[in-house]
Amino acid sequence: MTGIALVALSAVIFSVSGVLTKVIESDGWTIACWRGLIGGLAVIAYVEFRRGSTPRDQAFRLGLRGWILASVGSAASIAFIYAFKLTYVANVAVIYATAPFFAAGLGWIAMREVAKGRTLVAGALSLLGVAIIVSGGLGIGKLEGDLLAVAMTLGNAAYIVLIRKYADVPVVWAGGASALQLFVVGVLIGTPFEVSMQDAALLVLFGITFAGAVILWTEGTRLIPSAQSALLGTIEIPCATLLAWVILNEFPPLAAVLGGSVIMLAVLWHAVIDYRQEKHETFQ
Repeated sequence: MTGIALVALSAVIFSVSGVLTKVIESDGWTIACWRGLIGGLAVIAYVEFRRGSTPRDQAFRLGLRGWILASVGSAASIAFIYAFKLTYVANVAVIYATAPFFAAGLGWIAMREVAKGRTLVAGALSLLGVAIIVSGGLGIGKLEGDLLAVAMTLGNAAYIVLIRKYADVPVVWAGGASALQLFVVGVLIGTPFEVSMQDAALLVLFGITFAGAVILWTEGTRLIPSAQSALLGTIEIPCATLLAWVILNEFPPLAAVLGGSVIMLAVLWHAVIDYRQEKHETFQ
């Protein structure tokens, strides 16, 4: 129950990202900069707290593989922020839900991992849903944001595959290093010191929620099966859409609703079957 509660809460907190990105008036690099600093420092404190008797230099050692992982995460994160700036929150949320299926394809390319039949079916349906959403952005000026959401999803899929490929890399600290990378680049590219008081408060909130969601998800996934974690993660999609509707008065067009429905059905169908199979294997 603790694991379920932590993962569900992390999904709810993650769902706030879209609304915060829209409400903050600063540009994407400024947002990435401050979220990176606050989130990165919070992750450092968490890793230090969790390392126990592990030597500090070992707990915080990344090496070349770790920095590759962090850099992929940084690229996906900045695409994530600008996608929210340029298209509907719901579009980004549902496109991001296809990341496990993109990861299955990249896993086959990188490591020759054989995907299950249901994963291929769900992945094909998800691609259809993404195509419907992106086609809907052609005539309403949202195409760039939708394509950035696809790029962000591919980046996160690559991140998932690299976590498995680089099993010796400390994943949580790699996420913290990724956040700090964005802080450094954001200082050089953005205007992080030219923000209003309102934006400053929202940026602090963004960084805290980001770090909190990552830590809650990390702790929760230690306690429950991966399929159950994936199923609970889908809570983020309706929560993000509802928040955008209530706070921003933003409701996506028909193409996004149709494409999102296809993706949601594919994701839920796949997650439920995985959960039932893991549960059955546990009791055997």
